[in-house]
Amino acid sequence: MTIDSLIFDLDGTLWDTSEQCATAWNNVLASQGIDYRKITPADVREVTGRPHEECIRLTFSDLSVDQIESISNATMIEDNRVIAQEGGVLYDGVIEALNELKNRYQLFIVSNCQSGYIETFLRLNNLETVFEDIECWGNTGLPKGKNLRSIIERNQLQHPLMIGDAEGDETAALECSIPFAFVSYGFGTSISPELTFSSFMEIVTKL
Repeated sequence: MTIDSLIFDLDGTLWDTSEQCATAWNNVLASQGIDYRKITPADVREVTGRPHEECIRLTFSDLSVDQIESISNATMIEDNRVIAQEGGVLYDGVIEALNELKNRYQLFIVSNCQSGYIETFLRLNNLETVFEDIECWGNTGLPKGKNLRSIIERNQLQHPLMIGDAEGDETAALECSIPFAFVSYGFGTSISPELTFSSFMEIVTKL
């Protein structure tokens, strides 16, 4: 398999912010005076990988449309604020592996997150110079497959590999006719990936 670039998903692939996002969502519920059960990290993980707006709609499906819209708008801001303060949980070896992979490949991120979320990840972990380009649902309002294609086209990538932890990542790769590598330690599942990594450091040793 010829590879010249690696395009990473973020949540469940590079780090886990489920606890921080649960805190942010509970903060928003309290600030808006919405009487609701306490949101847990497991609630966040259950919907992670979808566009932020869809995550909120699924989690709070029993609330009104207006309440869901209000929560969605507020949590996009509060997530970034809480994570900027508390950080997220990086998977083992991510920083070291990324810096080593940078010497061999161009690196990119495509996520279904809100605007500013990827930038927060990069800033917190001093990775601004490691990645060539990023794209997300919050910037474009488009699904992951279209954002992935945008990264490929504007950077003129010839042989990219998509790396993620969920079927949505695999589907996006298929839509763009590029190979997909599944990280089995993440949140989701995969149907038929070309490669599977059980740890982030395996990406360095197997590619």
